[in-house]
Amino acid sequence: MMLRLPLSVASPAGARGRLSILIFHRVLPAPDPLFPDLPDAAAFETRMRWVRDWFNVLPLGEAVERLYAGTIPRRALAITFDDGYADNEELAAPILKRLGMSATFFVSTGFLGGGCMWNDRVIEAVRACEQPVLDLHAIGLDVYPVATAAERRQAIDLVLGRIKHLDQAQRQATADAIVVAAGNKPSPPLMMQPQQVRSLRAMGMEVGAHTVTHPILTRLGADAAWAEMHEGKAALEAMLGEPVELFAYPNGVPQQDYAAEHAAMAKACGFKAAVSTAWGAASMRSDRFQLPRFTPWDRSRLRYGARLLTNFKRAEARAA
Repeated sequence: MMLRLPLSVASPAGARGRLSILIFHRVLPAPDPLFPDLPDAAAFETRMRWVRDWFNVLPLGEAVERLYAGTIPRRALAITFDDGYADNEELAAPILKRLGMSATFFVSTGFLGGGCMWNDRVIEAVRACEQPVLDLHAIGLDVYPVATAAERRQAIDLVLGRIKHLDQAQRQATADAIVVAAGNKPSPPLMMQPQQVRSLRAMGMEVGAHTVTHPILTRLGADAAWAEMHEGKAALEAMLGEPVELFAYPNGVPQQDYAAEHAAMAKACGFKAAVSTAWGAASMRSDRFQLPRFTPWDRSRLRYGARLLTNFKRAEARAA
């Protein structure tokens, strides 16, 4: 409770209001030794209780409209999830509903039906590798020790960093080759089924678009980028039987992963707002098609709250 006063000063009501938007990807059933920063269900619920104590949590669509209308409440916050993992519907949404909170889930439609994104294919291949060393020289990468959890995590970070910004076809081919080199075990079905997307809406959650195949938009031509954005929106609207009005840029770093032309495309597609992954808190001066998002990673209540408070002091990253 002690944070409410400084948060109210940093995030007042009305025309000077600020909007914090949190970004998550997954909530796991149990802690993952490879990714200790990913919250499990218990840790996520604890953090959401803190957030509920400190903030007025709103659906993102409502929060954006009230921000620009000058009617946003003090300490306004919205919660978002990217990509469309099945655990969003199985674990995260039920926790939020039980706590009386809502979130917006941005879904990449091409992976629905139990798919596995390219980065997760790499992660799970390295996790399952039974060799002490993973030799990727044949595909232009390095040789990585993977005998311990720490070595596996380092290998994952290095490999993902090397291939993240390849063009889409090359990135997929490289991920396929890594799976083969690591033992060719089947990739797990991590993403939602279409009925789980509908279940999110039934629980009172919002659904937003996140393209079809989660490409780096700056690596695509204009027609391909438009198709990714427009077709992802259309697929979700057909699935839900209602307009989908919010969009999240894949990866979301301004000027690196998307550009000004993609913000213009989001508006032309009929979205009412779009979010990036640039840190900061939104204000009436923010571009509604490039809203910043942030998530603190601290484990203690005091540090978590302090990180959220500090985010109000951060200048918004330069927009695309």
